[in-house]
Amino acid sequence: MSNRTFCRGHSGPGPGVTTELVRKRIPRLTCVEIDTRLAKSLADRTRGSNVRVVQGDATSMGFADASYSGAVCFTMLHHVPSAALQDRLLAEVYRVLEPGGVFVGTDSVWRWTFGMLHVRDTMVLVDPATFGRRLENVGFSQVSIDLAAKSFRFRATRPGKA
Repeated sequence: MSNRTFCRGHSGPGPGVTTELVRKRIPRLTCVEIDTRLAKSLADRTRGSNVRVVQGDATSMGFADASYSGAVCFTMLHHVPSAALQDRLLAEVYRVLEPGGVFVGTDSVWRWTFGMLHVRDTMVLVDPATFGRRLENVGFSQVSIDLAAKSFRFRATRPGKA
């Protein structure tokens, strides 16, 4: 395994709050950020650390096949503007993960206050009841979805040797 993990998103690691938490727990971290301004800001703040920031779209990453040991995605999938693009993102994560690589993350479920936070913002909620099947449709196995009151978390593995 390469011990390379990436956090990615069609719209974020954003300001990098979770980047700070993740980077302290792993040897190397690559973040994909679609927004040029946020990518530059995150790159400036993490310069000289174990973080590499790539400005780009996670539905079409320029990384080699099977080049990462893990992927994380924290509360950003709902910012991807359609279910079809979300599925492209999932397939792209699958492509860049090594066999045995793990994809983990969280996202929010509908609440009135959450909806109010996204007025004039992209919000295409992911249904936790169908998300496991969507992960399996792109090839993931050992999928688990844990639902809480305000969010859900997931874990999925790219089949193959660990």
